[in-house]
Amino acid sequence: MTLAKPMISNDLIDSLLKNYRKPEDLIGADGILKQLTQRIVERALQAEITEHLGHGKHQPVENDAGNTRRQEPEDPQG
Repeated sequence: MTLAKPMISNDLIDSLLKNYRKPEDLIGADGILKQLTQRIVERALQAEITEHLGHGKHQPVENDAGNTRRQEPEDPQG
């Protein structure tokens, strides 16, 4: 399944660069690229774990076992 690439608007770029004054603002230790990369990776990981567990953070579990890590009921006979 191929997902469409999200379009990044010029307004978003303008907003991110509104305080840009020098190259360090973009590529420095606390620059926009580092911050943006960190936030995107965090969001992607959160989406991955949500997909894996089948529910979002702080949402009720919707499986019969009531177990967020194992999606199948435990075998009572071990």
